[in-house]
Amino acid sequence: MAIKKNEIRMGKVQLRIMQFLWDQGEAPAREISDHIATTDAISHSTVQTLLRKLEQKGAVSHVERDRIFYFSPIADRSDVTTSTTRDFVNRVFQGSASSLVSHLLQHEQISADELQQLREMINKAEEKPK
Repeated sequence: MAIKKNEIRMGKVQLRIMQFLWDQGEAPAREISDHIATTDAISHSTVQTLLRKLEQKGAVSHVERDRIFYFSPIADRSDVTTSTTRDFVNRVFQGSASSLVSHLLQHEQISADELQQLREMINKAEEKPK
């Protein structure tokens, strides 16, 4: 069963793998494992399993050169960000963007510059034709 590219769901480590691949463009499995292991206690075999799952989801592909698998991203960063955000807002905030923003304003440190950027984004959103 093929998964639509805008519906790819990923766990924390899978998302870290994707971020690394988006930044690198292509990398061998060992390099990906070594990078992930700098912040997460995870084995190379677990990373290989996660890469296979990402491949099944249509997020990455691989080529084999000299018996080494090189992985590259297929899924677009923007599509994954959108689907991951939508999934998070739906699961944690029952689909309410305003509840998410309210939570962030109440519980996170937000700089004056970030608040100004948010005001500008809200103003632009209000100006859009409906």
